[in-house]
Amino acid sequence: MPFGGGNKCGCCQKTVYFAEEVQCEGKSWHKSCFLCMVCKKNLDSTTVAVHVDEIYCKSCYGKKYGPKGYGFGGGAGVLSMDTGEGLGIKPEEHAPHRPTNNRNASKFAKTPGGSDVCPRCEKTVYAAEKVVGGGNSWHKGCFRCAKCGKGLESTTLADRDGEIYCKGCYAKNFGPKGFGFGQGAGALSHAQ
Repeated sequence: MPFGGGNKCGCCQKTVYFAEEVQCEGKSWHKSCFLCMVCKKNLDSTTVAVHVDEIYCKSCYGKKYGPKGYGFGGGAGVLSMDTGEGLGIKPEEHAPHRPTNNRNASKFAKTPGGSDVCPRCEKTVYAAEKVVGGGNSWHKGCFRCAKCGKGLESTTLADRDGEIYCKGCYAKNFGPKGFGFGQGAGALSHAQ
């Protein structure tokens, strides 16, 4: 305990006295300073998430440091487009989506050296960045639906003519058309 009566607060660096002390990860905090660094909500031992010397509520921690992308919603069936920009969290920058422009969509497209070539960008695919789907090797960043650009996994893709699609785009573009093949419960569509 430093000279002066108590430990220093992890937020304001002022002395924390016993009556107002909250301890977390071996540090002391004033009760009034024990707030999420992003949204400023009051925290307690069940709602705090620590990253290095910063404290967050579990929601802000998940938005800032948790997994990103399709399938990581906030609850049962939730799909959120919230990137956390309102909370000061900068979203990841992605390269613009480009459909495959490789004329040789063969499963065996290789460079003369024998390594795999990505059908989307036509660059060499090395083992550390290789994703296999639709009979081809792809870069992780290129393994996206040719129509909507959604990131894919081996279980969420459908392939046609050397191109890969999400199941939704594949069904819209190549599935059955006409009465009774709508997208929703009881929906009818008229295709010409």
